[in-house]
Amino acid sequence: MATKKTKMTRFAPKFHIKKGDRVQVISGNNKGEKGEVLEMFPDKSRAIVDNVNMVKKHRKPTQNNPGGIVDIAASIHISNLMLLDPKTGEPTRIGRKVVDGKLVRYAKKSGELFN
Repeated sequence: MATKKTKMTRFAPKFHIKKGDRVQVISGNNKGEKGEVLEMFPDKSRAIVDNVNMVKKHRKPTQNNPGGIVDIAASIHISNLMLLDPKTGEPTRIGRKVVDGKLVRYAKKSGELFN
């Protein structure tokens, strides 16, 4: 079986979302759903969002777990996610600016800073 070659890049990409952010899905089957980012996969440009893109997983029984069919959140590409404005709760683009010598993210719609 041949292995897939990965493209080597010089710098890691800078993402507009981080773990713990509130986001909304802007395209795909889950369009319009909102949730919190639980986990990021920077090498694949994907994220797991709470209660979004739920799939059925068949779990094998173990001593601690009875097994069966379980619903889990699958990853979604970050291009399909948009950050929610902390002030209004609407989807917004983000910008970056220097505040007190630190580069911070801010909402383009309201100008509110993200934590």
